[in-house]
Amino acid sequence: MANSDADKLMAKADKLTKLSFTRWSTDWKTATSLYEQAAVAYRFQKDNEKAKEAFEKASKGQEMISSPWDAAKHLETAATLAKELGRLNEVADHYRRASEFYMEAGRSQPASDALAKGASALEEGMPDEAIKMYTDACVILEEDNKEQMAFDLYRNIAAMYIKTQRYTDAATFFLRLGVAADKCNAVNSQCKAYLSAIIVYLYAHDFGQAQTCYNDCSQVDAFLNSDQNLCAMKLLSAYEEGDAEEIKRAANSSTIRHLDHSVIRLAKKLPTGDLNGLKKEEEASATLDEDDLT
Repeated sequence: MANSDADKLMAKADKLTKLSFTRWSTDWKTATSLYEQAAVAYRFQKDNEKAKEAFEKASKGQEMISSPWDAAKHLETAATLAKELGRLNEVADHYRRASEFYMEAGRSQPASDALAKGASALEEGMPDEAIKMYTDACVILEEDNKEQMAFDLYRNIAAMYIKTQRYTDAATFFLRLGVAADKCNAVNSQCKAYLSAIIVYLYAHDFGQAQTCYNDCSQVDAFLNSDQNLCAMKLLSAYEEGDAEEIKRAANSSTIRHLDHSVIRLAKKLPTGDLNGLKKEEEASATLDEDDLT
């Protein structure tokens, strides 16, 4: 079908959605079918601009005839075309609206998936919006008690925070993953998440927070008796001793090599900061504690 034929379909559909002196009611059902035909034709002709518009109108048509599932599908396609055209704001808007339509259809998993697709498309161009969309995708699954389906989303968010050097936020989401994994009895994922959070704190040279995180996580029996706990303990002990070589050995363990790539990359760079200064702080703290006992 030539573009001129698709243009005629669009024009005919537009007329069916507007009232006039000779048309007292709209016909969205017929118009939607015409928009869909035009959208396919434009896409075949690689006219992404017109194809995007046609899919947007087809989505509106499906909304008007109370078919939120199909409305969402068309908006997802429009979002893909918007990405190809470099319209990142439209990408975000379309995937968010698609997610809303899926929720109207009572489908939380596709609603979350739509936000995750949008986030993935925006990681490079709009990282903050990508994080928000990943986070909202998690919330949808959490509210539907489907935390296990959100594990990859937690990891993606943490990786985004690491990429943007927001290490405290990254650690927070690893801990959030740990809590979700605990609810699902996913012990391996839980322990890996806790170790990841500790490594992130160490990379940020926040030994105090890393130690606190380790102590808190060790209250969980599953972590206390895990290989990940042993690895974390070796790392923290090496930090307390100010032993850079031992830190490197611990950071290169097989336990860490099974973590997410973003965390492995941080571990390979340990230690960061001044270990001597850290050791002096620990010694000063120990001296103060002894004075308190006398």
